[in-house]
Amino acid sequence: QVQLVESGGGLVQAGGSLRLSCAASGSIFSINRMGWYRQAPGKQRELVASITSGGIINYADSAKGRFTISRDNAKNTVYLQMNSLKPEDTAVYYCNAGLKRNWYDGIEYDYWGQGAQVTVSS
Repeated sequence: QVQLVESGGGLVQAGGSLRLSCAASGSIFSINRMGWYRQAPGKQRELVASITSGGIINYADSAKGRFTISRDNAKNTVYLQMNSLKPEDTAVYYCNAGLKRNWYDGIEYDYWGQGAQVTVSS
C-alpha cells in the first residue's frame, strides 16, 4: 500500500505564508510526478503546481510568483511554499503523486493525500 501524508495547513492572515509538506510512503519503486491541487467550496479541484522527478515544474497562473513547489526525491516528499496568500487561496489542498510500485509492469498509479485545509483571512 501507498500513503501520502500531508502537513502544514492552517489559518493565516492575508499576506502571510504557509508551507505544505507531503510525504509518500509504502510500496514505492519510483515517483514520476508529484503535485498539489486545491478545491474551494463549490468549485472543482484544480491544479496548483506540479513537479516531475526530473525537476520540470508547472504552475497555475494563480500560483505563479507567489508559490514555490519543490521535492526531495530521497525522502519521497514534495513541498509547497505559499507566500503573499490571499483570501481566494482558501481551499483544501491535496497532494498527488504518480508512481510505480515495481520495476516490471510499467504501470503508473495515481495517489491522493487526505487533504490539508488552508484558510486565509482578510
